[in-house]
This record gives sequence, C-alpha cells and structure tokens, in this order.
Amino acid sequence: MGCVRLAEKAGFCFGVDRAIKLIESLVAQGKTVATLGPIIHNQQVIDALAAKGVRVVESPSQVREGDTLVLRTHGVTRDVLCEVEKTGCDYIDAACPFVKKIHKIVLDNSSQEVATLIAGDANHPEVKAIKSCAKGESYVVSNAEEIEEVVKNHPYLSEKSLIFVSQTTFSIKEWKKNIKKVNLLCTNVKIFDTICSATEERQNEAEALSKCCDAMVIVGGKHSSNTRKLLGVCEKNCPSFLIETADELFGIKLGGFGVVGLTAGASTPAGIIKEVLETMSEILKENNMIEEERVLDSASAEDFDFAAALEESLNNMNSDQKVVGTVLSISPTEIQVDIGRKQTGYIPYNEYSSDPNADPKAELKIGDTLNLIIMKTNDQEGVTMLSKKRYDAIAAWDEIVSAEGTDTILEGVVTEVIRGGIIVVSNNARLFIPASLATASRNDKLEDLLKTTVKFKVIEVNKQRRRAVGSIRAVLKEARKEAEAKFWAEAQEGEVRKGVVKSLMKFGAFVDIGGVDGMIHVSELSWSRIKDPSEVLSVGDEVEVTIKSLNPEKKQIALGYRKMEDNPWEIFKSKYAEGDEAEVEIANFTDFGAFAHIIPGVDGLIHISQIANKHVAKPADVLKIGEKVTVKITEINEERKRVSLSIRALLPEEVVEEASVEETSVEEAPAEDAE
Repeated sequence: MGCVRLAEKAGFCFGVDRAIKLIESLVAQGKTVATLGPIIHNQQVIDALAAKGVRVVESPSQVREGDTLVLRTHGVTRDVLCEVEKTGCDYIDAACPFVKKIHKIVLDNSSQEVATLIAGDANHPEVKAIKSCAKGESYVVSNAEEIEEVVKNHPYLSEKSLIFVSQTTFSIKEWKKNIKKVNLLCTNVKIFDTICSATEERQNEAEALSKCCDAMVIVGGKHSSNTRKLLGVCEKNCPSFLIETADELFGIKLGGFGVVGLTAGASTPAGIIKEVLETMSEILKENNMIEEERVLDSASAEDFDFAAALEESLNNMNSDQKVVGTVLSISPTEIQVDIGRKQTGYIPYNEYSSDPNADPKAELKIGDTLNLIIMKTNDQEGVTMLSKKRYDAIAAWDEIVSAEGTDTILEGVVTEVIRGGIIVVSNNARLFIPASLATASRNDKLEDLLKTTVKFKVIEVNKQRRRAVGSIRAVLKEARKEAEAKFWAEAQEGEVRKGVVKSLMKFGAFVDIGGVDGMIHVSELSWSRIKDPSEVLSVGDEVEVTIKSLNPEKKQIALGYRKMEDNPWEIFKSKYAEGDEAEVEIANFTDFGAFAHIIPGVDGLIHISQIANKHVAKPADVLKIGEKVTVKITEINEERKRVSLSIRALLPEEVVEEASVEETSVEEAPAEDAE
C-alpha cells in the first residue's frame, strides 16, 4: 500500500514569507510596487504578484514616479544600492535578515589586509551582493577543489588573514568539506557559519525523509538555489524529481513507488504545495496505492493546515513557552515585542490572528501587552518568533471542547467558504460547519456568510485531531422559535411590518416577517392583473407588508402588499372630477361604444352616441385602437367604479345643434345637407 509523506519544513522560509507579505501589504494600501529583479526564485509567485500590478524592473532607472521599489530577498550589491538612493525613489529593502547579517559580517571584518572567501554560486544574486561588501580582495568557491585552486593561484592566501562565509542556501555537507579544506590550506582564517538555520533544517529533514522513502518529489523553482540543494540531498538516497507545478507530476510514474516523500524549497508557496499533495494523492489512488499520511481529513481539502502538528501539541506546552510581550513597533509584515529576554521578539502577521480581516496596525498601539507562545528561538541571530494566534487557540479550543453537546452559543467569523461547508474562526480556533448546518434554508448561499459574524453550537469534537464541527442552523432554529412565539403574542391585523421575500409560487409570495412566514396572494401583489408573482417581486427583496388576517390555530398569516396610495382609482379621483377634460387612449371596441385608458388601471366608456356629432354605426368607423383623443368626463360612478366619457360634448355648440337636426329627421333637412 503506497503513501505520501510531507516534510514538516516544506514551503516559505521566514525571509521569503516576510517579503511576500510586505509586497501584498503595499498593494493593499493602494501603492504601485516594483521589485528590483524577481523578488524570489518562483515564477508562479512572480506571476501572481504581476496579476496584482507588481512590476519587475532590472535597474533603478526603470522605476516610475510614484513607485515603491522593493529590493529582493537575496539582497543587492552596494553599487546598486547607491544607484537606488540617487534616484530618490521610495524603496524598502526586503533582503532576508540572514542575508543582511552576512553583509554586516563582511563589512565589519574585511579590509585591504583581510581577504574574503565566499562559498556559493558566483552567479547567484545573493553571492554577488555579499561579494560587493568585501573591502579587499574576495573569491567565490563552490567546493573544496575550487578552494585548493584559489590558494594555488594565490599562494600568499595561505598566510594572509581571511574570513570565510557561505551563501545562506549552501549545501551543509559541502560546507563541512570546505571548512576542512580551508583549515588545511590557510593558517589565519576566521570562519562564520552563515547557512540559514531554516535551510539547514530543511536539508536535514529532506535527507532523513529520503532515506525512508522509495522516491522524493521536490517542489520549487528550477533556478532556486535552495531547491536544487534539496534535490541534491535527496537524489543520493532515492529517485528524486524536481517540479514547479502539479501538472508536471503526470510525466512521472509515481505508481511504481510505495512511499513517496514530498518537500519544497523556501520560495514555494503553500498553495502550490497543497495542489501537488492533492495531485500526488489522486495519482496514487488511481493506482490503488494510497494510504495518506498527514493529508486531509474528510471535512474538506481546503481545510488543510501545515501547522496542524504544532496545534495538536499546544495543550502540552510548558510555562516557559508562554510569555507576555510588550509591543515595541508595528511594521507592514510583523510586530516587534519585548518579552523580557535577551532575544528580540517578533510576531509575523500570519501568527497574529486566524481572522484574515484582523489588522494589527488598527488594533494595536505601542505599549500594548499580548499573551504569546514561543514558536522558534534563534540564539545566533538573537531573535524569537512568537505567536498570538496559537496562544489564543488554546483558550478557544478549551471553550469549544466544553461547549460540545450543550446549549452554549459561541460566536465566530466566517473566514472561508470551502467544499462542503464553511470555516469559522472563534477566538483564533478553527471550526468546520457543514453546508447543511450553516444556513436556515438550503436555498441560502454560503457565500453570503463570508466575513460575517455568526453564532453557532458545537455538536462534535475530535480531541485527538483537534477538529470540531458546529451548527449555525441549531441557533437559528431556536431564535426562530422565540421570534415566532413573540410574533403570535403581539401581532395584530392591520399592522404594517417589514420582511424579506423567501420564495415565490404561482399563487403568491412567502415573506419572512421576523421569524415567521406569511403569504401575499397573487391578487394582493398589484392593482393591475399579473400572471406570476415574479413580475412584481424577487427572492431576497425587502418589502413592507400589511397583516390582513391571522389564524393562530393553523399558524397562517395573510399579507397585503398593495398600498392604497397606489390604487389607480384613488389616483384617478385625486386628478379628475366630473366635467374635467382628459386626453385618453382608445383601448378596445364594443357594439355600444369604445373603452379608453384614462390612467394606468382606470378605463372609461365613450358611448357610441358620444363619439361624434353624427350618427355612427360602429366605433371603428370613426376611431382607431391606440388613437389618443380628448374627452370630457361626464359621469363618475364611485360605487361601481365606472367612468363615462364624451367626445361629442367637446364639439362646438352650433355643430352639435346641426347634428341634432340631422339625427331628428334627415328627410327634413335640405338636400345638400342630407348628402
């Protein structure tokens, strides 16, 4: 049976994570950002930043007015830094603190009398930047043989004062060989171990993992030094494959291996690692060879957390790991705190809160105290990484455990909508709520809950895996019962209430009026005739309704939506009276006259005898459908809602009299008039 094993140290190192968060913070502030060269060796990350408007420039001269220039994590040469300062542009040095430390070592210890020896790749930007700090002669070597070659070509180096540093991502094994060789050939050398601790840990772990796996997959940029070093470490122990994206896995025959290890370089984002992990699992499943280790539980693939192993041990922490920190400063990527020790404490933004909307700059001020947990201490660097999020998670988790199966109602913020449900963060503790328990109705959209505060009950807890399942619907159901009881105790016919349209049927619309549903019959939706409620309302509309009738026994509520002020007859009466003139539109004909639209919803009848000042056999002989004519309102019957109109009443009096003579006796009129 095959399995996938994921290295603990896979993914972004501190320096890379710090730089990426710095750029994202600047973009979020609305600034235009340019990086001097690719910020890290990962094309997918570069492309993602480019999509947010971050440009890559090759020289300071390409920086536009208004740009904020970010210097790459590998550092820049002294000449380039001077050029940047001459341009006068706003810039931020995002060089990794470990790289800056090497710069300081070389600046402080090199001179015309003291040469500098650097172990690393001479063409790598980091090495070029380190070399530029040397005040005297300097040499770059990549292995013990090259050290021997340098000393052979410069014999005086064997007795000259030297300092020896390395690239942060240099191979640990190769570094040890180099130290032996330089000590053998040179008598006055001062050695500084400047390999990044994260690099060392990642390489050691990759080596150990590769020894117990049938194959290794290394994820990272093919031009990344630390990723290539990982490949070199692993391929000595088992077949190893370097990929940049999950798509490249399909060109590798993983089905032939039992246990496959997975690690990633310091420039590889978590999203790519997760995608690779999921794809590897699917490939192995297709070969009936999957037994996942440290992969996702049944809740959701999106609920993956690289810190799960750390969270599982939080309750076992001793008091020495819990400290109180005083805020000293707040940068775009981290919070610096004083923890009363010799090390400088810092809290990365991603360790401040599980709520992605949390803003340390808005929530904190200098002098505030925070309860923290020590994540990592680097005595050599004199820094300690801390987490407020993890500390808060302990108390929050205890609260969740104690709330399981009780009537306790907790609050949290919906941070993610994932496959099958949502993730809620309650005091920095994560909890999964299935879609079926997340809303009052299955028709409600989960996306509408995103970034909102919700109340929930805890229905299931897995203490061993630190997983909890909650229900928002359980709280909504109780709240609805309370609202329903209150409604029936207080509601009265004729009362006006506000509500939300929940659903539409052919015969009407159902409206939630505060915990209970009432129905608006289709006949009550409009003063004019409609065939379907959707002609007037849509689901989700906020409406004002009138309670027309209540039936407490059957729990039925009839609602009215039409407003009296919208009644066409009332509008007509406010505009017209008997004797007024009006312009109307002929609507249809009957044998006894023509009906005309006076205003929308109110028609009047022009009797055939009132159409013209002469005999009319059929209304269509004189009028046309859609024709607009001026009429006199001769009668308004309010009780029967009828209006009588006349065109003839507006004709000149003498013409009307002649018409009367004609109608009385056409034979009595002169021959020419009869015609």
